[in-house]
Amino acid sequence: MHTDETISAPQTSFAELGLIGPVLEAISAVGYETPSPIQAATIPHLLAGRDILGQAQTGTGKTAAFALPILSRIDVAQRRTQALVLAPTRELAIQVAEAFQRYAAHLPDFHVAPIYGGQSYAPQLQSLRRGAHVIVATPGRVMDHMKRGSLSLEALRYLVLDEADEMLQMGFIDDVEWVLEQAPATRTIALFSATLPPAIRRIAQKHLKTPAEVTIKSKTTTAANIRQRYWMVSGLHKLDALTRILEAEAFEGMLVFTRTKQSTVELAERLEARGFAAEALNGDMQQAHRERTIARLRAGQTDIVVATDVAARGLDVERVGHVINFDAPYDVESYVHRIGRTGRAGRSGEAILFLAPRERHLLRAIEKATRQSIELMQLPTIADVNERRVARFMERITDALGAEDWSSYQPLVEQYEREHNVPAVEIAAALARMAQGGKPLLLPDREPRGAEPARNAALDAPRSKATAPADKPKLDKATLDRPTSDKRTRTDSPQRSTSRDAQESRPARGERERERSHDDAEMETYRIEVGRVHGVKPANIMGAIANEAGLDGAHVGRIEIMDDHSFVDLPQGMPKEIFRHLQKVRVAGQALQIGRARKPLRTESRSARASQPHAPRRDHKIRSKAKRG
Repeated sequence: MHTDETISAPQTSFAELGLIGPVLEAISAVGYETPSPIQAATIPHLLAGRDILGQAQTGTGKTAAFALPILSRIDVAQRRTQALVLAPTRELAIQVAEAFQRYAAHLPDFHVAPIYGGQSYAPQLQSLRRGAHVIVATPGRVMDHMKRGSLSLEALRYLVLDEADEMLQMGFIDDVEWVLEQAPATRTIALFSATLPPAIRRIAQKHLKTPAEVTIKSKTTTAANIRQRYWMVSGLHKLDALTRILEAEAFEGMLVFTRTKQSTVELAERLEARGFAAEALNGDMQQAHRERTIARLRAGQTDIVVATDVAARGLDVERVGHVINFDAPYDVESYVHRIGRTGRAGRSGEAILFLAPRERHLLRAIEKATRQSIELMQLPTIADVNERRVARFMERITDALGAEDWSSYQPLVEQYEREHNVPAVEIAAALARMAQGGKPLLLPDREPRGAEPARNAALDAPRSKATAPADKPKLDKATLDRPTSDKRTRTDSPQRSTSRDAQESRPARGERERERSHDDAEMETYRIEVGRVHGVKPANIMGAIANEAGLDGAHVGRIEIMDDHSFVDLPQGMPKEIFRHLQKVRVAGQALQIGRARKPLRTESRSARASQPHAPRRDHKIRSKAKRG
């Protein structure tokens, strides 16, 4: 396989990469100013129709690296599928489809359709009949549509494999190869993977034609002296949440990041209206203006600078103790660059990330890439804000008493006290009210309806540390979203070249360690009505349950395949809605008809357990995973 090891240096603009005008307009609208390394290295090759083998971590900007050139080559007048993107999970499929839609904002009559398991076929069939130019799909569901004739790849020009190593680990690689074999010989393939195990390289050698090999090493280290927190946007508006943080947390200087140039100005104006010293910083400003803004931040003449990524690149101001990601960045690299603006010169720093529920994937990507956890933030309560306001009010009184010119006002207060028979304390309160202006000193002591920030954040957070009651663990968000150790290994996958008979004839590797792990974990055994006679494999069962139930594959425990049925261990306390849905899921053409088994798998003989190779080893803490395709 011929590879091109030369990686182009980042261009000064996207226009130099050869993208069409409508795509460039969309890029500008979303706030992109310069291409990331993988975009600069990949886009010219895909525009030229050359295959790509890209090794890049999640969060390096690879979605735009393949979406932008595909959109620049799409013929919107032709209502047929011209690009197919295969993704391992339904969440990633939706995310990529939304990215295509965002980048195609100025392409009239463009249609993209996400196709994934767990969703009714009806809306998918409607999208396909309408004519989707781009399909973003999980492997199993796209196979179903191709086999039933509802999806044709005859007009396909681009085929993208996104996160190929994840599809390998989830047992989808056979499905991926089947799709590759059905694609036209003239298609351009882009294969992206964080790692390149032998199975992925074998696929590349078999299906890619003289690909350009692009390797992007992610610079994703963050300083240990920066405390990282996140708040899940829920109930309160982001501006209200930011206001509470500004009022309740002590800080000197602060950088607040937004995605677009226009939003820097709008947010800075709204903060100023709320009484904060804030200024905007973006690429549309003259260099002299930007330098003055930074100088004022450095001198303490302004406390908050609202900036875009590019405008703040390289900014080094020691007094910046907080970085707020008001708008979540599009990738991990941007996040690392943003929070690197604090914690300078050995000082401690604070980094806070605002996340919408649909952006949860970014949290996992950041933690995976940086190997550091981001803690759930408890948003300051009204009581916290009021306590801080009172403290500042007292400080203002102390400062005023320390001044030399207040004594001239004392006779006036005494005169008013004598003439109106009003106690001095009431006069002082009235003067304080005058000084406060129209703004109340204290917030109302009741949260607005739907706010309750700390409680809502905990409920909606993908990695909340809240635990279920010990007597009955539940498969709810708080339980599923606990962090895992970096040492957890993923489920056994069909990476090995041994046959199924060879796999089933020998004990699974590390059986004793896995047995101890399962004995300690809170698992429950279920029976499913699909077995060896139906041609099912452990990976099929694991993939179907993980996809349809929205679980991490690591949540699926020990699997034992019998002749006409199978057993599988799952976390205790499965919600009723998931249980009912799984009963209808089909594997190898058979409905699972899942039901609780009488006897846990871990009490059966070792010889029975050894007949199945899928026995994942994992920590007892469980990480949230997007709903699988």
